[in-house]
Amino acid sequence: MSQTNPRTVSRLKRQARIRKKIKGTTERPRLSVFRSARHVYAQIVDDTAGTTLVTASTVEKTFRELPKSENKKSAATQVGKMIAQRALDKGIKKVVFDRNGFLYHGRVKALSDGAREAGLEL
Repeated sequence: MSQTNPRTVSRLKRQARIRKKIKGTTERPRLSVFRSARHVYAQIVDDTAGTTLVTASTVEKTFRELPKSENKKSAATQVGKMIAQRALDKGIKKVVFDRNGFLYHGRVKALSDGAREAGLEL
């Protein structure tokens, strides 16, 4: 008797629509963002090989060792900078941004802005 939340269903429909058009290649992998009520997660994925190349999130121990963020938006910016730095260390300079069905504002936008600030080309 479980029912699915209509907001989640709408997001998954948007995600499927977006995923039809966006593919991560080895030259330009996909930067996928997921946000929950409390945390934000980002990963860079090569869809041709089916592998995750780089990850960053607010759950990591390295994130918790950073100075405490004042709000979730600034935490998302820090995660964007972290993932960009890790990607640049692996030689990834250009990525395709996948908002994963979420609207491009708030924490999703803050994460992408943080990644751009750190030198990643979206």
